[in-house]
Amino acid sequence: MKSKKINTNSELDSRILVTGSAGFIGYHLCKSLLNDGFIVYGVDNINSYYDPALKQARLDQLQSHPNFSFNKLDISNSDDLNKAFENFKPQKVVNLAAQAGVRYSLENPQAYIESNVVGFMNILECCRHHDVEGLIYASSSSVYGGNEKIPFSVDDRVDRPISIYAATKKSNELMAHSYSHLFGLNTTGLRFFTVYGPWGRPDMAMYIFADKISKGEPIQVFNHGKMERDFTYIDDIINGTRAAIDKNYPYEVFNLGNNNSEDLMEMVGLIESEIGEKAEIQFEGMQPGDVKRTFADIKHSQEKLNYTPTTKIVEGIPKFIEWYLEYSSNK
Repeated sequence: MKSKKINTNSELDSRILVTGSAGFIGYHLCKSLLNDGFIVYGVDNINSYYDPALKQARLDQLQSHPNFSFNKLDISNSDDLNKAFENFKPQKVVNLAAQAGVRYSLENPQAYIESNVVGFMNILECCRHHDVEGLIYASSSSVYGGNEKIPFSVDDRVDRPISIYAATKKSNELMAHSYSHLFGLNTTGLRFFTVYGPWGRPDMAMYIFADKISKGEPIQVFNHGKMERDFTYIDDIINGTRAAIDKNYPYEVFNLGNNNSEDLMEMVGLIESEIGEKAEIQFEGMQPGDVKRTFADIKHSQEKLNYTPTTKIVEGIPKFIEWYLEYSSNK
């Protein structure tokens, strides 16, 4: 679908700054916004947490669009970020830049503080001082920690994180609330649940499993396979994020999940079926910082965002595998 031409008089009403624009969710969000005629300014540091070539491949697709501009910068650098806000003058900001991954936060916690806490503080300050109408930011299902009440509701207590990554994401929600209260900045946090789909992250289990199964290498399955995840397809995540952008709530937090908890071994079986190879499985114990089950209660998101996920894993995994096989064959 070709992008609509922007009317010059309404340009300031259509300008969205997206951090993490070379990332998985960021790429898909930018693409969706551009297709609907928005002017998008992408920011990303293109770090090497996972293969920068994948990030660049996503970015290459966006940069062919006339309404997309990009600035390679780190949100932890307040001067560079402030200049980007000054130059672009965004109406709204979507912060998807973060150091991701629960397990890596055990090895390099400092990276999480720099990006997810210092960087987020810089985002809040820039939004405050540049008259941004609203900030939408990525939180995470990891804020629920070891909660045993299922499904996870936004009304549940989330003050006992079990990883540094989760702690930084909860801190984002607290910092956003402070800025909403003190300075009238509209903020909306989105707790994403296990997002998957084409152009997905190579550090996520679904990608790792697909890669190893296709190469005939063994896969590690933790907690002896007794894990459940609320796998949520990227298109549903983008629909929920777009709905949040369209609103102007003073302060909100929403779950964006599939409202279903799927058995990890069912996911493995679907990957095996699509690739046409049987997995060699090495069952392992539970990993520090990990949880046995996630399951999103999405009533609040349905009521205030009209969010209704539509993609089941039996439909979504084949789409992911189709993309993975094509992408890996062209690397």
